[in-house]
Amino acid sequence: MTAAAGVATTYGVILLLGAARHVLVLIGLGLFIAIGLDPAARWLVRRGLPRWASVLIIVVATLALVGGFLALAIPVIVSQVGQFVHEVPVYLREATGRNTFIGRLNTRFNLAHVIQQLGTGKSESTLVGGLLGAGKVVVGAVASTVIVLVLTVYFLADLPRIKRTAYRCVPNSRRPRAILIGEDILNKVGRFVLGNLITSVVAGVLTFVWLFLFNVPYALLLSLFVAFMDLIPVVGSVIGGVVVSLVALSVSLPIALATAAYFVAYRHFEDYVLVPRVMGKAVEVPGAVTLIAVTLGAALMGILGALFAIPIAAALRLILREVAFPRLDNS
Repeated sequence: MTAAAGVATTYGVILLLGAARHVLVLIGLGLFIAIGLDPAARWLVRRGLPRWASVLIIVVATLALVGGFLALAIPVIVSQVGQFVHEVPVYLREATGRNTFIGRLNTRFNLAHVIQQLGTGKSESTLVGGLLGAGKVVVGAVASTVIVLVLTVYFLADLPRIKRTAYRCVPNSRRPRAILIGEDILNKVGRFVLGNLITSVVAGVLTFVWLFLFNVPYALLLSLFVAFMDLIPVVGSVIGGVVVSLVALSVSLPIALATAAYFVAYRHFEDYVLVPRVMGKAVEVPGAVTLIAVTLGAALMGILGALFAIPIAAALRLILREVAFPRLDNS
């Protein structure tokens, strides 16, 4: 009976975790961002400011940066979206013509039929259902973003108390060592977040310069997309490069091939020059472990799994080095 009750309880906990997985992901993302912002808050605290004032300054500065960026970017984005809508008939004529590159691709691979099959269908009810589904996705994304932002603020304000509570769960004889290891892990996560943001900004700026020089349309939109995707280790820059290269096909095939070559070169530059310089020894994870961790994280949790993979791998490596291996050596 005891064994059966244990199995039933474990199964029930697994079902509850599965049902609440979306909320747990939001909580984990908010805590992850708060840990990444904690070094800035601690720097302000060391300058004599109270914790609440430090958090308030970080939140206001972040909102000001985002607001200023949107104030500068939204007019350009609206202009480029309007340009895209205006040029849709031109793209359609190129797709149906036989003397253009896109038209020859359409003739050979019947792209128009494939796109039509991927669409929402012909009936009005299907179209309405697709619009309602898209609206639901947008509302859900906005709600999730607001929840993550609120959780980030609360976690950032109460992070010292959260850490003290977590450390009290460790026996007193092992608590000092647990505190040292825990602080080391949190510092690595914070440095990883900051370094990841820096490399993403560099990727977006360099992509915008490249697209602007070669007159590829929607340069700002594409550079923002590349910067966002570059936040995802290993696979993000590849996805961004493929999308931008496909858009460059609207200019010419040589420009598209040159854009693809640029992203290959930038990928090597980021992996072997930028990331070592920016992050240094922040996470101390070998390249093979990074690739395996990101692949497993993406398979288990998608984009968020790929984002969390490297800090988790760094934490496990630190625990193995500081706890498991010394015990095995002394056994």
